[in-house]
Amino acid sequence: TRRSRPANMSNKRQICQKTTMGQSESGHIHVPSRKPRLDAVNCLQADVPLAVVEEILLNLPAHQVVRVCRLVCHEWKELVDSAAHWRERCRREGFQPCEASRPPDDWRLFYFLTKNRHNLLKNPRAEGKLQGWKIVQNGGDCWVAEGNRKSFPDETVTKCFVTSYGLCLKQQLIDLKKEGYSDAFMDRLQPHIKITDWYAPRFDCGCQYEISVELLDRRKKPFCTFQPEKVFFEQWNDEPWCQMTHVFKDYGPGIRFIRFTHGGVDTQFWAGWYGIRVTNSSVEICPAEER
Repeated sequence: TRRSRPANMSNKRQICQKTTMGQSESGHIHVPSRKPRLDAVNCLQADVPLAVVEEILLNLPAHQVVRVCRLVCHEWKELVDSAAHWRERCRREGFQPCEASRPPDDWRLFYFLTKNRHNLLKNPRAEGKLQGWKIVQNGGDCWVAEGNRKSFPDETVTKCFVTSYGLCLKQQLIDLKKEGYSDAFMDRLQPHIKITDWYAPRFDCGCQYEISVELLDRRKKPFCTFQPEKVFFEQWNDEPWCQMTHVFKDYGPGIRFIRFTHGGVDTQFWAGWYGIRVTNSSVEICPAEER
């Protein structure tokens, strides 16, 4: 008698003969050739002049040019890495060094620092009263926000913080990572950190002004501090608004926070708010070319 073929053997042959998921009838995997796509890219690169490519890159967002376009090919990488590309970006967006005779060593770094530059302090002009500030000392009749009694160099600054007859100090802690400055960025590049503060006395009362700015490590321990001598004003003075500035440079790796503290006191011990006035304070990460 003739034996019949097992059912499972017949099914296996049928399965092997089917073409599924890119398989041929022979059972081999079919992989489409990538050569046409690569040839198309090379053809595009050859047909488009680099001057046109550069103009396209200059009209794309800078972060996209660095993260994406720079990786396309060697020629595009050279364009993106060139000083000429970032110098032209700065020219088009109005970013120029303070001294034209001292161009930046790194135009790309200069561009990003200038573009991302902003005041890291919240509510520096008393427009939100004391919002955003930690009150460290609140002596006398305490801190208060009021309108300026004397004209300020910038007419848009119309309010200030006022101290009393007991010591008044307020503070902000700046988390650099939350502000967009990574640990690697701060450690490797150590950009300049510019501090600015404005202060003024009343004409009819003596007062004292003080400021302290600390660069802190990840445990919030200070390793670099700016704390100048206290400034005293006599009664019956005619002093205008004064500016306190400082730039931290070459501070070393490890900075993660900045602690800004300022304030003062009325030295006549008068009830009310006759002490030092402060406003328009700022902490900025800025290009090294700025002095």
